[in-house]
Amino acid sequence: MADKISGFCAPGLEGVREAFRENFASRGEVGAAVCIIHRGDVVVDLVGGWADPIERVAWTPDTLVDIYSAGKAIIALAALRQVDQGLIGLDDALASLWPEYAVAEKGATTVRQALSHLAGVPAVRERLRDVDLLDWERMTSALAATSPWAPPGDRVMYHTNTYGHLIGEIVRRCTGHLPGVEIASFASVVQADVHVGLSPADQLRCARVDFASSVDPHTIDLDALDGDAQMVALSYFNPPGYSSIGLVNTRQWRSAQVPSTNGHATAAGLARIYQGLLGPGLLLSEELLAEAVRPQSAGLCPVLGEEVVFGLGFVPTSKRRRMGTSSTSFGHFGTGGALGFADPEHQIAFGYVMNHVIPRWQSTRNRALIDALYAEI
Repeated sequence: MADKISGFCAPGLEGVREAFRENFASRGEVGAAVCIIHRGDVVVDLVGGWADPIERVAWTPDTLVDIYSAGKAIIALAALRQVDQGLIGLDDALASLWPEYAVAEKGATTVRQALSHLAGVPAVRERLRDVDLLDWERMTSALAATSPWAPPGDRVMYHTNTYGHLIGEIVRRCTGHLPGVEIASFASVVQADVHVGLSPADQLRCARVDFASSVDPHTIDLDALDGDAQMVALSYFNPPGYSSIGLVNTRQWRSAQVPSTNGHATAAGLARIYQGLLGPGLLLSEELLAEAVRPQSAGLCPVLGEEVVFGLGFVPTSKRRRMGTSSTSFGHFGTGGALGFADPEHQIAFGYVMNHVIPRWQSTRNRALIDALYAEI
């Protein structure tokens, strides 16, 4: 059966298993996994459905899948670790590491502004091709040359795709390595199966993503737009495949470094990253983590079309996007519903991944799992 569920669920949390099963029965789930760690113990680790419904490949605990914007917290963590090590300061200018960025009135942009979606560059102005996504220096050079859409610090604008190159270049300038190398380094500390830029061997573990988008980026006349409308279109579709449309299941996409959009993980991998943030000082100092999960920017975002609140790469829980019942929870959603979060009050680390992508973050599927967990925890 396509919706066969397997894995572990601790006594007393049967409601989570039932919610997971119901996701397949009535909420359109194709393949998915959920992992929950409570007070250091794995209490839920379930998988179900198809990693590849075409080839009839079942989802297994080590199935990797694109987690989309849930990866923004991962690349932010990579940069925050450089802050913890004293290689860059939150209020230092990006240009102190990245001199080429100090053009078009962006020279004073700080690391803090970049991490909290206040850098003013949610889109690259130069028209790019999909082949450019495979070239880190081509992408970061085009971003550095872009004049801001608003003065840095003035306007919160979700950097839906450029975030990975913006923050990833901070990591590269600090470490000398592409961001995937740094992510692999700290992921190994907590044994988290989380990656940016997959090896050929790891690509064999990938789930096939069904991205239910009706948009063909190649048919959009970007030059016919102006103002915010052009900025938003470019943020998603410059290069045309920046949001993964048309590329997501290719070897080229999976091996590329697009940290805002093409991170790959298992559900347990996501949960272990957040468990590492619950462990005092394990992945990040307590002081810096407290600052990272504090609201840093807020307002009406023209890219998302709604009121938003951002920390330094992490999103604090809110009424709009709840991560449990605690006001201290933090994490990040991804397009389609992928989610990783930590709840320090209840000592919960949560990871959920899936391959049927609908273009919104909070879905009925992740909501059902969260509600079931907090009804029983």
